[in-house]
Amino acid sequence: MAEEAPPLRRELSAFDATAVVIGAIVGVGIFFTPSRVAALAGDGGLALLTWGIGGVIALLGALTFAELGAMVPRAGGQYELLRDAYGPATGFVYVVCNATATQAGSIGVIALVCVDNLAVALTGAVLDPWLTLGCAIGLTIGIALANVAGVRWGARIQNLTVVAKLATLVAVGMVALLAEPEAPAAVAAAGEIGPRLHPVAALAAALVPTLFTFGGWQQVLWIGGEVRSPERNLPLSILVGVGIVVVVYLLACWAYLALLGHAGVAGSETLAADAVAAVFGGPGRRVVGVAVAVSALGILNTQLLTGPRLLYALALDGRLWRVLGRVHAGRGTPVPAIAVLAGVSIVLLLAAGKDGVDRLLTGVVLVDAVFFALTGVASLVLARRQPHAARPVRMPGFPWVPALFGLAEVGVVVGAWLDPEVRGAAAIGAVWIAAVLVLYLVRFRRRDEPADSSPSSD
Repeated sequence: MAEEAPPLRRELSAFDATAVVIGAIVGVGIFFTPSRVAALAGDGGLALLTWGIGGVIALLGALTFAELGAMVPRAGGQYELLRDAYGPATGFVYVVCNATATQAGSIGVIALVCVDNLAVALTGAVLDPWLTLGCAIGLTIGIALANVAGVRWGARIQNLTVVAKLATLVAVGMVALLAEPEAPAAVAAAGEIGPRLHPVAALAAALVPTLFTFGGWQQVLWIGGEVRSPERNLPLSILVGVGIVVVVYLLACWAYLALLGHAGVAGSETLAADAVAAVFGGPGRRVVGVAVAVSALGILNTQLLTGPRLLYALALDGRLWRVLGRVHAGRGTPVPAIAVLAGVSIVLLLAAGKDGVDRLLTGVVLVDAVFFALTGVASLVLARRQPHAARPVRMPGFPWVPALFGLAEVGVVVGAWLDPEVRGAAAIGAVWIAAVLVLYLVRFRRRDEPADSSPSSD
């Protein structure tokens, strides 16, 4: 009889899980996206209102996912939710597309962003393209090896980078509080504001990049099999983590506007650097470059800490190579799954280059948002399909909270689709998803058909 593979170890605390939530949300977007939001909003007050509404929607999502997390306190929990709510094909397509495009592309691009910003901060110039690519690959391998060494190593990197991210954003807020009153006027002329939209249209358009910047907390569901007391700590980490991010994001966006003015924010291409440089000049710009690099390092670690657990869960379910469901006996980590995700990201980066990966990522991330919305309303579906299933945590506002959150996320998908650049790239993602669905139908449809599907003999 074959020896049973060792399970994942529950070594992560509530603090570790909360750091995953914060680290998955706070990538590099908050250092740049507010420029796009301000340009679309057309007014500083409306831009802040947009971030406030985005924060409310994120809190609705936190309530929704907190309840869902307590229902599936296992590795790859989001896969289980999609599988149980909508069928095995949905879960399979989500995990495979996530591993081969969404996360693999994210890892490649984020590694490049980290290297670029660190090079600019340290040397004042971007490295040669091939040297940048080599450094990005080396960085990816290094972070992968840290997560292979043990989940605690990945958690330590996560915790340190999250503290650095939050400290940076809070510091930007403090700079704004202590800045000279005339600082915004000095840079306001740098921005160019496009045609003004109707306030309602402007708000709807600006919410799209806002909610994309708030996304990511679902990744804590992927490591549910390694969190101690998950029925308590998973919901707690989501609620606390999202709440902290909402407060810090609002502080940072207010600070950008206070330092640069609306026109300066809307016209900036290096927003955080411009904001700090308005007070501290060149040295402040370099400090922000280091902060962006650290933030990119944190989100890179998040992807390689959480993403392999989806592959692991799919393999345990018998729908992927079984080797990906193996856990190292000594280290307690899914080594094959980590190696595959890191390897796919490196191959994708080498084959497509930064621009090619960016185009693929833009398209697939839009389609990935559909799965995010589907997960959000899974509690409504499961309440009908499994009315007697155990729900360790019942959040207030059911069914209105998940319904409102799902509706908001559908609005984001529609709004993003209306952008011609995103719509064109999404065609690539749609083709890839169709290919993965065909793979599933060829490989697993017959196996997954109900055993009693034959005609009744009554």
